[in-house]
Amino acid sequence: MVRVRILVVEDEAPLADAIARGLRREGMAVDVALTGDEGHEKASITRYDVVLLDRDLPGMSGDELCRQIVSSDELTRVLMLTASGTVSDRVEGLSLGADDYLAKPFAFPELVARVRALGRRATPAAPPLLTVGDVQLDPAKRTVRRASGPVDLTRKEFGVLEVLMSAKGAVVSSEELLERVWDENADPFTTTVRVTVMTLRKKLGEPGIIETVVGSGYRARDTGPAKG
Repeated sequence: MVRVRILVVEDEAPLADAIARGLRREGMAVDVALTGDEGHEKASITRYDVVLLDRDLPGMSGDELCRQIVSSDELTRVLMLTASGTVSDRVEGLSLGADDYLAKPFAFPELVARVRALGRRATPAAPPLLTVGDVQLDPAKRTVRRASGPVDLTRKEFGVLEVLMSAKGAVVSSEELLERVWDENADPFTTTVRVTVMTLRKKLGEPGIIETVVGSGYRARDTGPAKG
């Protein structure tokens, strides 16, 4: 399953929090913004797969934020949320460049289904295979293998390994791993990245392919053949 990164822009805090909690339970990474300006700032910094956007927002309007996202030429998809469900209102929202439209109140399973559909359209085609040494990671099938056989990883461990292998030997900081594999809800001072890397190394076995670069982060590199 492709991990989807979501931004919820909704000024009703209880509703925004409820949506975020529900989508996180579905395995998605979710950030929240309570104003149009905050939503614009976050969307400018992070590439989201899907933005759930309320039309009636304080500060920058939802309509204007939608225009900004659409004009950015990113793959981000926009699902417009509104209290009005009239045909003319839906047509107006879609004419702004929104990819989908959902009137409040809505059934949460329908929201999840629409978000997943938009997420698939927003996600670039995954490389067929990532390889470092004898470790092979298939992003589409969400599987990892070594010469010794399959490696069973948790969602977070897989995410960390995928980011490191995709970096092609470049160093990836703990902060970047935290941002890309978890979401802004994660504590930046937590040891979760270090602990996840530790368990990932144990599961991958020897020879280790994840190197710690002191003061900088981690990188995946071929460390040579296994010792026989």
